[in-house]
Amino acid sequence: CFRLSFACLLPASWHFSLSLSMLSVTPRQRFIGIVSFFTCFLLIFLALLRPWPWSQAIRNNHLEKYLDMVENMEATDTEDPSLNFGVVVDCGSSGSRVFVYYWPPHNGNPHSLLDIRQMKDRNRIPVVKKIKPGISTLASTPDKASDYLQPLLSFAAEHIPKKKHKETLLYILCTAGMRLLPESQQVAILEDLNTDIPLQFDFLFSSSHAEVISGKQEGVYAWIGINFVLGRFDHAEEGEDTVVTVKTDSQTQHPVSRKRTVGILDMGGASLQIAYEVPTTVSFASPEQEEAAKSVLAEFNLGCDVQHTQHVYRVYVSTFLGFGGNMARQRYEDHLINSTVYRSRMTGDQTGMSATSPSPDPCLPVGLTDTVQSNGQTVFLRGQGDWSRCLDVVRPFLGKTNGSTSSSLGGVYQAPINFHNSEFYGFSEFYYCMEDVLRIGGHYNSTKYTRAATDYCATKWSTLKQRLDSKLFTSQTDLHRLKYQCFKSAWMYEVLHTGFQFPKDYPNLKTAQLVYDKEVQWTLGAILFKIRFLPLRDLQVEAFRQSHSSWIRFSFVYNHYLIFACILVVVLAILLYILRLRRIHRREQRSAATLDLLWVEEGEPLKG
Repeated sequence: CFRLSFACLLPASWHFSLSLSMLSVTPRQRFIGIVSFFTCFLLIFLALLRPWPWSQAIRNNHLEKYLDMVENMEATDTEDPSLNFGVVVDCGSSGSRVFVYYWPPHNGNPHSLLDIRQMKDRNRIPVVKKIKPGISTLASTPDKASDYLQPLLSFAAEHIPKKKHKETLLYILCTAGMRLLPESQQVAILEDLNTDIPLQFDFLFSSSHAEVISGKQEGVYAWIGINFVLGRFDHAEEGEDTVVTVKTDSQTQHPVSRKRTVGILDMGGASLQIAYEVPTTVSFASPEQEEAAKSVLAEFNLGCDVQHTQHVYRVYVSTFLGFGGNMARQRYEDHLINSTVYRSRMTGDQTGMSATSPSPDPCLPVGLTDTVQSNGQTVFLRGQGDWSRCLDVVRPFLGKTNGSTSSSLGGVYQAPINFHNSEFYGFSEFYYCMEDVLRIGGHYNSTKYTRAATDYCATKWSTLKQRLDSKLFTSQTDLHRLKYQCFKSAWMYEVLHTGFQFPKDYPNLKTAQLVYDKEVQWTLGAILFKIRFLPLRDLQVEAFRQSHSSWIRFSFVYNHYLIFACILVVVLAILLYILRLRRIHRREQRSAATLDLLWVEEGEPLKG
């Protein structure tokens, strides 16, 4: 009797046990059976040398995402030789800041982006440093530009391992302050940076790495940064709701289904910005409209290979100067002054021209008195706290074209928004208006917001100051916020619903100051965009290595389907062989029984 059993401790779907019991089997047959079993074992062993395609998917579950977030909160391991580093300097109007980022090697999937994270020091504090004033103040002394940035770059160099300096990318990106300078002064400052910085630091830096970016570029980078942190560039999981179908202008490419990205609304003191993806092709009413759209639509590929369109995005970005909360109030006050002075001159009505007869202002809290001045003229105001009336008086300052659905603030072209399948985040003034005083920050509900704003405007000024003294508002709230909250809440409402035409029942607007408890800078989107082609180098190296590997590894390890087919063939062959042996064994048993019977029958007479 010969028995051979074989068992593998593999995933449940692979676990099997075979037992071969053979009686009266020849040595040659036993040898073939043993070789067959060991061949099967060898094939499975070779297959396990390389992770299978679905193993990566198993790891990329919600637990892994949570662990990544936890890891991102830890100090950066600068001793890890596999990490890459990058430095971005944001040269703004009021000052400049340096940000240090890092990322591990690319995972090898051509559809995945680099996992870029902000560097943290040993105390788990982000590696960021700011200096004042802005670099634009060096317009008359451009030869000092590199000296101006020296403290920032030295700070970054101290945190990055010295052996990594030569491969650390450095980008110097200048924004609003530099954009206001004449081109000749911009060029002079950039030339000094391109000449001196390579002499002072070993970072990977070239002339194309220092530039003055447009407002459109800055908006695109901010949009990329927010969506990257929110994981909207990851692959959509099966059964996920937030998915959109994207159609490109190319007639040869099929529509792509992927995760829905978020749009951003950002209102500062002086300007307002909106950015969102336009997943469908855009049609224009006229050639003039098409030409106007070119300045606010940007199409780009975040993927490492231009042949793959999984990460091709078409984004609408527009910046509106003078539409920020403070500038809007300034324009409103200028209008009040001009209209009041004109009325007093033409009709003799002195309302607003003296403290004893102030002009009523529906956008100030009840009982608040204020004075506004412009061009030597002074006008006295007294708050009425009428939020509905305030909406009416601020609406004309949007500059909307009557009856046009394709125009935004100031008559600027606006690409269509699918309000049934979209999501937006509101930052800065959108958050402050809802949270600092009204205390309803987060999910935006127009009905709830209207009720809270109406109640606030109708509250007496003396009561509001008492609440401030009692610390019933956020710690950031001051008298300036209390004074202009009524106006700004009305301005935000009109910008959202009249200017950008959001439905009043729009359910997917969230106001926030932080994303995952951290401030997301446009510099993150900038470096992600700048180095998007770097993974292509690693993918090409990997492809070259695979193409020159041994025949066994190429045939049995890299071609998973062939391995699986071979295993099935071998197992089936073994089973068929066992069945054949059993049939032979039964036939021999029947033959032996027949011979025994004949022998018995022939031997009976002898017994008699």
